[in-house]
Amino acid sequence: MQSAVNKKLSLSGWLDALKLMRIPFSVFLMPVFWFALINIKVDVSKAMLCFIAIHLFLYPASNGYNSYFDRDEQSIGGLKNPPKVTRELWYLILVFDFLSILAASFVNPLFALMIFIYLIISKAYSYDKIRLKKFPVIGALTVVVFQGFWIYIAVQAGCSTSGIFYTQNLLTGMVSSLFLLGSYPMTQIYQHDEDRKHGDRSLSLMLGVNGTFLFTSVVFLLASIFLIVLFLMQQHFSFALVYLIALLPVNVYFVKWYLDFRKGKSVITFRRTMTLNAMSSLLLSSAFIVIDFMSR
Repeated sequence: MQSAVNKKLSLSGWLDALKLMRIPFSVFLMPVFWFALINIKVDVSKAMLCFIAIHLFLYPASNGYNSYFDRDEQSIGGLKNPPKVTRELWYLILVFDFLSILAASFVNPLFALMIFIYLIISKAYSYDKIRLKKFPVIGALTVVVFQGFWIYIAVQAGCSTSGIFYTQNLLTGMVSSLFLLGSYPMTQIYQHDEDRKHGDRSLSLMLGVNGTFLFTSVVFLLASIFLIVLFLMQQHFSFALVYLIALLPVNVYFVKWYLDFRKGKSVITFRRTMTLNAMSSLLLSSAFIVIDFMSR
């Protein structure tokens, strides 16, 4: 891999490397963090450190590592025109790996261990000798389990001042993975040609464009039903209402996009995908933040 990488360090190389870390893309993964805070008593200072470790360092390190091995020439999540991979990216990945574990170590040993394990798994997902992402089911399950349930429990292990290992909380954590299982194929829907080029058989590629829309709608519906049932079991009717209101614009956009596709319009694009991701992430995060305040 090194032979294909520019070996001369330069300012432009560092700037390109920083772009490939895709730090703003971490916004799309924020809902799990806010979701994890609903059922627990929070140590605010530790919650801030957890957020920094995960969203400022952990996710960008994984993004950069993925870009290092993919060397995408077409649009990727968060970047319409990704720059070429340079040697600087490898060093930046190592720095962000270290900083994520360092920040996590100031929280507690269990949180630091879970962050370290996540880093290892994320590398197995992209590393060319293992490359879990080339297997549609295994790759998808790796992402949804570790970006969902694993991060959910890690956040709680890091910043909770109350118990977290009880049935209802664990079920709620599993719902976070179910949400990701629904949304994950939609992040791949415009990348089918690029995935074929790399020999990666993504879940979206396996399902096809129409199948991806249908799969997402069914899984997201199931996740929503399970979450609402859990809220109602706790007699949190207002939580369910906040969630449903927040998701209304997302559902309208999704249905409109699907209908445009069925009409034969050229709508399977990077812009459409990023718009859906941004809408769902920001609205879900907002809903969970509101619910967090309501639960105190």
